[in-house]
Amino acid sequence: MSKQRVVDAVSESLDVKKRFFEIHAEGLVALADVIAARVRQGGKVLVFGNGGSAADAQHFAGELVGRFTKEGPPIPALALTTDTSIMTAVGNDYGYEHIFKRQLEAHGRAPDVAVAISTSGNSRNVLEAVHVAKSRGLLTVGMTGEGGGKLAGLVDHLFAVPSKDTPRIQEVHHLMNHILCELLEERLR
Repeated sequence: MSKQRVVDAVSESLDVKKRFFEIHAEGLVALADVIAARVRQGGKVLVFGNGGSAADAQHFAGELVGRFTKEGPPIPALALTTDTSIMTAVGNDYGYEHIFKRQLEAHGRAPDVAVAISTSGNSRNVLEAVHVAKSRGLLTVGMTGEGGGKLAGLVDHLFAVPSKDTPRIQEVHHLMNHILCELLEERLR
């Protein structure tokens, strides 16, 4: 990679972030208010995705349960991407498309919040889980790339990054998670 490619990559990332937050800043604040209200009612945040989105799910849940920047009580959150025994058993016995669905059937109850992360918005296992979440009265949030894919028509709150480039989408998702952590700490810690 040349120096110019590095400069171009940073410029592209900053441009996508700027466009995303110009569109979604108000919605992100509103989402933090809704999640905080649900947590106060006894709800938890259930986060899931594949690959880099799985890593984002784990990072987000870790910041909420641990701490982001403020000391205070843990914010209840679970990444459904971390228990390899459950994921491999369900994948083996029922199929990979059920790995998050079964966990939501086991753990998801209103007033919980389901956060589905999929750069395409079309990951079958993520879509299956969102259907379960909706049927159980969970608030559903989708974090996707441009257009939102099939997830766009399923979730209560869609945060679609205006890009089709997976690295740029994931960079925005990562920043969105950090901002959401900060907003939730202001409300709950």
